[in-house]
Amino acid sequence: MSTQALRPRERDALIQSLRAGVTPLLGAKHIQVGRDNEIAALEASLDRIASGGSVFKLVIGEYGAGKTFFMNVVRGSAMDRQLVVAHADLNPSRRLHATGGEARSLYAELMKNLATRVKPNGGALATVVEKFITTAVAQARQTGTKPEEIIHERLARLNELVMGYDFATVIAAYWRAYETGNEDLKDNAIRWLRGEFTAKTDARKALGVREIIDDAAVYDQLKLMATFTRLAGYQGLLVCIDELVNLYKLAHSHARNSNYEQILRILNDLEQGNAEGLGVLLGGTPEFLLDPRRGLYSYPALQSRLADNPFARGDWVDMTGPVLRLGALGREHFVELLRKVQAVYQHGQPEQTQLPPETIPAFMRHCEQRIGEATFRTPRTTITAFIGLLAVLEQNPGAAWQALLLQTQVDIAKVPEAAHSSDGLSDLII
Repeated sequence: MSTQALRPRERDALIQSLRAGVTPLLGAKHIQVGRDNEIAALEASLDRIASGGSVFKLVIGEYGAGKTFFMNVVRGSAMDRQLVVAHADLNPSRRLHATGGEARSLYAELMKNLATRVKPNGGALATVVEKFITTAVAQARQTGTKPEEIIHERLARLNELVMGYDFATVIAAYWRAYETGNEDLKDNAIRWLRGEFTAKTDARKALGVREIIDDAAVYDQLKLMATFTRLAGYQGLLVCIDELVNLYKLAHSHARNSNYEQILRILNDLEQGNAEGLGVLLGGTPEFLLDPRRGLYSYPALQSRLADNPFARGDWVDMTGPVLRLGALGREHFVELLRKVQAVYQHGQPEQTQLPPETIPAFMRHCEQRIGEATFRTPRTTITAFIGLLAVLEQNPGAAWQALLLQTQVDIAKVPEAAHSSDGLSDLII
């Protein structure tokens, strides 16, 4: 993708992330390679969400195949389509289903990371609420109606959904606080929407509601939030949850099955179109999906729904189903990736950062000789080294890239162990 549309802020954030060896949140689309068909399939799904439909997708790939990076690219495309995006990683304290607060913790993380095009780094919950209020006020001015009447009329749509009445009450409370400048009431409303209340008595005292967002209410609350984002003027909500392998690792079969049952509920609900403007994107490994003892295939109802299309064999693919598989990227893709990284690094930079065409092939040969297979299996190390090469050349005009490659020793023993494990999955960038 051309870097002409690359903003300086995106460029700096992208280079900083690559240098640190973490998955970039901003500008990921500018270095995306080798996933054109998969991106097209997900963009079609995003269009369906934006038109008021619902989507469930399970993104499956080996460690290092680029699930996290791919999901970040999709998140960027979603925000470009005026969708609100929430993302979180599962871990031992965050699950889809629980009774000890782990599901509510997941919801709180999703709301903390709520993002829009103007706030891509998260923290956009208050922005979404205030956009709902300002659009309602604008409509009231056009029609000569009182703003509170428009707000209550719009919020009436939420009453049909589970916990919709309490949700509407909290939004109305935020409106009153917005009008009167009551910051405490505003804060309490946002706290409730983030799932931060743990006692119903506290919520009743602060906001006059009878319910709070607990473990059992998480998915219903996401459906509410999706509808609310559309009322606020956005196109819908995309929920991205990564590291589903943590469910596969649960020692107790009952806990695993309860979470798999929740996945089944979400899949059925979204595939049947029972949610408005909501998409759920889950990232996991092949064993999380296929293992007949501990994976999703251990749950018969999920196995039947997630099974491959029997006609998609060999070179024939079907990307319209609920499972989207990411294969490994080859050497040619990796060369293309480095060219894009170089273009991003040099965007708006002095001429001395320019490199001749033979530099990247030489750098690849250097890495393959020093690191071998890990050049592709653990690309974080290779890309971090490439950024380091560019940085030295930029800051030392007399340096020659050939000499730097000759004197640099890249030892496979220095590759972080996390890059080979699930804990390092979120750090891999392709």
